[in-house]
Amino acid sequence: MDPHRAERLAEALRAELQELVSFELQDPQVGEVDIAALELSPDGRKAVARVMAHGSEDERNQSLAALDRARAFLKRQVAQNLDLPRVPEIYFEAASDAGAPERVQRLLKRARRGRPRDQKKPEE
Repeated sequence: MDPHRAERLAEALRAELQELVSFELQDPQVGEVDIAALELSPDGRKAVARVMAHGSEDERNQSLAALDRARAFLKRQVAQNLDLPRVPEIYFEAASDAGAPERVQRLLKRARRGRPRDQKKPEE
């Protein structure tokens, strides 16, 4: 598959899944989730959606399990909405950067501590 086509298809799939999960999926166990990224296999038969689920660890696991149960519904809806000749099998995984905001804050704090203080410039 052409890399540009694969990239466009992955973005279209990600946007469509985000819309379906946000507005059409009626499962109350799916909490507030965002499809952060979607990786498409080179042959276009498998798509792995990276999901950012909000809430506690238990709520995130519940959301991922509910999304796994809704895979057939989501695939059917994607096929109808995007009119694709072959819809990839969709798998859901937790996004690896779930703790990114805290990590970024820690790194910024560490960088500020290690940065030397500005020396006063002599006035001209």
